[in-house]
Amino acid sequence: MNTLLRRAGLPAAVLIAVGFFGYNAVLGPTGIVAAKEFRAELAQKNIEYAALAKKRVEIKNRVDLLDPKRGADPDMVDELVRKQLNVARPDEVIVPLDQ
Repeated sequence: MNTLLRRAGLPAAVLIAVGFFGYNAVLGPTGIVAAKEFRAELAQKNIEYAALAKKRVEIKNRVDLLDPKRGADPDMVDELVRKQLNVARPDEVIVPLDQ
């Protein structure tokens, strides 16, 4: 009986180890199932990144229009002054610049 346990001990330990690593490879936190979720999350983050990059370009354009070294754009200055001082009338229409 003692020899039976000794002979079965190593294969049992190997099966347990293989089962553990196999389970983690498929269902673990970095397994195949989780990889699909990671890809979906990555796609969503790339969409968010593209939107933020577009907004960053728009903000950089507005900052460049206000650069005092090159001379601030009079229309942009007028728009910001009216907005800050709350002097825009309700019947005024602001036409955005195409740049």
